[in-house]
Amino acid sequence: MGEVVDRALRALDAARRGPAEIWIELRDEVDVVMSAADVERRLDAGEHVPLAAMTVAVKDNIDVAGVPTTAGCVAYAYLPDTDAPAVAGLTAAGAVVIGKTNLDQFATGLVGTRSPHGVVRNSVDRRYVSGGSSSGSAVAVALGQVDVALGTDTAGSGRVPAAFNGIVGLKPTRGLISTHGVVPACASLDCVSVFATTVAAAHAAAAAAASGKWHGAFGDPFRRQPPAVTPLTIESVGVPDADELELTDAYRALWEGTVSALREAGVRLVPLALSELMEAGSLLYNGGLVAERYAAVGDFIEKHPDDVDPTVRAIIVGAAEVPAYRLAADLDRLEELRSGVAVQFRQFDAFLLPTAPLHPTIDEVAADPIGLNQRLGIYNNFCNLLDLSALTLPAGRTTAGLPFGVTCYAPAFADAALAGFGHAFMGESASPYPESLPPLGQADARREVAVVGAHLRGQPLNGQLVRLGARFVTQTRTAPKYRLYALPSEPAKPGLVSATAGEGVAVEIEIWSMNDAAFAELTATTLPPLAIGQVETAEGRTLPGFLCQAGPLLLSSP
Repeated sequence: MGEVVDRALRALDAARRGPAEIWIELRDEVDVVMSAADVERRLDAGEHVPLAAMTVAVKDNIDVAGVPTTAGCVAYAYLPDTDAPAVAGLTAAGAVVIGKTNLDQFATGLVGTRSPHGVVRNSVDRRYVSGGSSSGSAVAVALGQVDVALGTDTAGSGRVPAAFNGIVGLKPTRGLISTHGVVPACASLDCVSVFATTVAAAHAAAAAAASGKWHGAFGDPFRRQPPAVTPLTIESVGVPDADELELTDAYRALWEGTVSALREAGVRLVPLALSELMEAGSLLYNGGLVAERYAAVGDFIEKHPDDVDPTVRAIIVGAAEVPAYRLAADLDRLEELRSGVAVQFRQFDAFLLPTAPLHPTIDEVAADPIGLNQRLGIYNNFCNLLDLSALTLPAGRTTAGLPFGVTCYAPAFADAALAGFGHAFMGESASPYPESLPPLGQADARREVAVVGAHLRGQPLNGQLVRLGARFVTQTRTAPKYRLYALPSEPAKPGLVSATAGEGVAVEIEIWSMNDAAFAELTATTLPPLAIGQVETAEGRTLPGFLCQAGPLLLSSP
């Protein structure tokens, strides 16, 4: 048994040992072993598998092929035959899915108590809430059952549970990770989020999840591609006046300590105005935008009222009463607020807030399920409405031992910059996961490469290109100025050589595209007498491609 299979089985065993409320469905042991063994087979074949041995939990509103998706409601269950693109991206990179985790039903809540499968208790003190709606995913990571977990985040569901359990919560730019195969809460605002114990692991998993594609008849209408230019560093951070913040005394002390530490580290701190953020956040549930909750699952709930948590039912069914004019007015106001926040971003690169103002007990939430839930969202609800990226980071513990977290917010597509900030904030060492995908939030810049000889499709070295993620573009020929020579190598391969004037021929080549990381690896692993040089095509283009010095046996003919 190899390391990947062993790690997967240990994760499955840890999940089985509980607490039971974390998981809704675990994959069969045979399926887990088969997935892990396939990763080992790929490694043995020399394939580049960047997330090999990573174990993953998936929130049960995200599809995993062959495992029921319930969204926390048994009557809603269906059996998907394909993975959601986010899951497919992870498994393609070598991660192994262990099972599906508990959640606030239909991803409605920030507390982790609204589930027929039981309250998901906090990983540090079981008297306290774990945070929701991605409760099971966060606790599975916090307890070390899995390396990373997928959640969703519409209003804070990937941030509040991270803060309450002392782990990292990455909420990417809306649309970077496909939400196809995700039961919607508010379809235009939903995000797939990632939990991990380090920023490096969270970012690596998110980048892999973002690479997953859905092979259906139509594309994902909410999918977005990052622009070619994105922020590279976060050097100035907006922070609010401490007197404007609603915080418990224990949280206030930790918040002030965090701000002081940033100042001492040389981060330039700039005043942040809260009013526009708070107003935007209030529109999510206290205005017309909540109607999208009803559009997602309202019809099902109307037909199955007894199968739905009473608080969840009241929120979603109540959204049906929102008049259209209210939604239109709130959308107009939201555009004004977005403009105002954009003006603030001219003064700083990102801004920082406490993730939540307090950490309630399970009993306190039971006594006031809606009021406390709303308070937990005050520093979160605005995020997707204002099209921001976010990263939640652990920032100490209270004297009672409860974790405290802060969230750094940045503009859309600044995800890589957030990861850099979080890496420094956490003082992390280098990531154990090799770079193989463009950083989350940065454009996948691809370059075309001229391929010849044994690297062509169907030839023995073509697999090197495939393993690097290269894609075939077209077949063509070189300009008539080259010859092919046999090289004394195993496997046998020809080398492309520039000929003297008048002696060259047009040689068959293929054009492949690959990202910068793959091209760098190809260049570094191409050994003499081959090298990456400049190849002129029959169309007059000059591309990087395989070249070498002349060998002993001429293969091409005039």
